[in-house]
Amino acid sequence: MIAVACGGTTGEVTPETVTVTVQVPGETVTSIVTETKTVEVETPTITFWSTETQPARVQITQGIIDRFTAATGINVIPVYVDENALPETMVAAAASGTLPDVVFHPIDFTVGWAEQGLLDMDAAAEVVKDLGADTFAQGALNMATVNGTVAAVPSDGWGQLLIYRQDLFDANSLDRPDTYQKIELAAKTLNDPGNNFYGITASTDAGAVFTQQTFEHFALANDCQLTDDAGNVTLDTPECIEAIRFYTNLLKNYSPGGTQDVVTTRATYFAGQAAMIVWSPFIMDEMAGLRDSALPTCPECVNDPAYLAKNSGFVPAFAGPNGSPAQYGQISYLGIGTGSNTDAAKKFIEFWLGDGYLDWLSTSVEGKFPMRRGTPDDPTKFIDGWKDLKTGVDRKAPLSDFYSPEVINELIAGADNFQRWGFLQGQGQLVTAIYTSLPVPKAIRDVLDGTLTPETAAADLQAEVEQELELLK
Repeated sequence: MIAVACGGTTGEVTPETVTVTVQVPGETVTSIVTETKTVEVETPTITFWSTETQPARVQITQGIIDRFTAATGINVIPVYVDENALPETMVAAAASGTLPDVVFHPIDFTVGWAEQGLLDMDAAAEVVKDLGADTFAQGALNMATVNGTVAAVPSDGWGQLLIYRQDLFDANSLDRPDTYQKIELAAKTLNDPGNNFYGITASTDAGAVFTQQTFEHFALANDCQLTDDAGNVTLDTPECIEAIRFYTNLLKNYSPGGTQDVVTTRATYFAGQAAMIVWSPFIMDEMAGLRDSALPTCPECVNDPAYLAKNSGFVPAFAGPNGSPAQYGQISYLGIGTGSNTDAAKKFIEFWLGDGYLDWLSTSVEGKFPMRRGTPDDPTKFIDGWKDLKTGVDRKAPLSDFYSPEVINELIAGADNFQRWGFLQGQGQLVTAIYTSLPVPKAIRDVLDGTLTPETAAADLQAEVEQELELLK
């Protein structure tokens, strides 16, 4: 953790008017004189924890804080915490009575923290009510609702994407890959490993959350859920067995061999060596050639670095044979710590999602879709503002310079329907547990390596996650 700023009690010179009675022979005269005294003024101070530790985002965060302090007189001490260390840091802070007043965090922790009593849900619900519940993406509110109360305030999010080479699909008369069947047909048709070209690239790393996120997208598409509404683990159902079989067969037959991760999958697609990739929208500025450290290297990209951006299609939600279209979504929230300076914390969140909002979204336009769409008076204010923001690192430009209005609108619309395992079933703590121990990526890797079948992998996952659930009781 790094404290970037500090505040507290400040000494200020304040003129003070004093009434003095002066005795004059024969009369009493009251005169007004002004004395100057140094008065200690207690300045409200709150702590704000954020997992956004990149220098550019820290700089923008500080700018928002400075503007907030200037407008309200409330000091904010920012503390930057690595996301991987956030769960343990929150627990330690709770034990020492030093929970943050406001904490920026992913949905992975929201429900679990609320159930542990670390978040002031009533205060968060008041912020949502004051700003207008209708101004938020309803899916983001639903995902963080515990026993009818919103546990934290939605800030921004992204939805995972299946990205495909539109030019190659058109040349081979292939349909948009929005079902299991169409995905497999396209991967089989375009797979050409002899010429170092593959039908699809997606994560297979047993130790990566990225693999969990990617597989969960495919699982949700086939209505494979972590639990049912009663809280029973459901990973050995036919829907989950089919999802495991489809994912592993797809990658075993039509993907590069070996372990694939967040770096290698992007490199394969950028080299023009894969027809499809499953990735987050953070790839979109890189596909447009706006980041020198991750430039597309496909043959066509030599003359046009934005070739892949211009010739790729996007599928936010797709469906399996047993499900309906689903998209994996990751949402970040602003939580209010239990025992915090509630009034000051609420004011900070309201400023963040108001005057400071577009500045915050500008830190990573392609990966920060506004979860607050607008205001009661201007329902699309922040969506419209987001569309005009420039993205990129070494060069900057609006996404609209490279992607059609249809693509951008589809990305925004998808945010209303993000899905995740467990949250709607009230299993936030279980989600946190499996995202820590990662049994699913390990099982996927074992099936790919041939040590498990889809059926035995599902049975092992069922037993392991049931044990995790029992430990939480």
